[in-house]
Amino acid sequence: MTANILVVEDEVKLAQFIELELKYEGYQAIVVRDGVAGLRAIQELSPDLVLLDGMLPGLSGLEVCRRLRTSGNMVPVIVLTARDEVSDRAAGLDAGADDYLVKPFSSEDLISRVKAHLRSPIEVDPDLLPFADLSLNRRTREVRRGDRTIELTAKEFDLLEYLISHPRQVVKREQILENVWGYDFMGDSNIIEVYIRYLRLKLEAQGEKRLIQTVRGVGYVLRD
Repeated sequence: MTANILVVEDEVKLAQFIELELKYEGYQAIVVRDGVAGLRAIQELSPDLVLLDGMLPGLSGLEVCRRLRTSGNMVPVIVLTARDEVSDRAAGLDAGADDYLVKPFSSEDLISRVKAHLRSPIEVDPDLLPFADLSLNRRTREVRRGDRTIELTAKEFDLLEYLISHPRQVVKREQILENVWGYDFMGDSNIIEVYIRYLRLKLEAQGEKRLIQTVRGVGYVLRD
């Protein structure tokens, strides 16, 4: 079945180039020019993949991607960016993008990335949540980092499960309290910090790299 690819790009010539290359490869290509139209098209057309300019006027591509992931939409997104700085690439990945292409790019590079993200996913255990060298199994409640098993309390497990379910996304303290402790939690206001410290001690017990990062004044993010 032919894949449907949505192109959200405001540069007319680049959008035309991408559309022609995709159609030449046998894909169905739909082009829109701004972020608002892109969001609407994703919701209405359910494309198989999105090529998304990161610096759209008005609603930026990164914000489009962030809203998709927040709503639970996991359509593959490749961000098109004119910047090749590490911080810019990180910003795209933090927003939930699966990949990025730095402009100008060749038709070969474009098509190879598209094909890579359209391949049928390998069947995996839906209860297994991997991140970097860390893995969490919802069914068995087993947590491993590298070759070692990590023993967690019930609440430590719940907290880690919430973080690993939102990889590279900054989650606010309020979100954590609501989803891990419950809406009516009236306990210690520093409870999250306490449990984050417990998790870090266990996850980094053998000098491993820190994965749970603090976003000062906001919350936490699981980042490798």
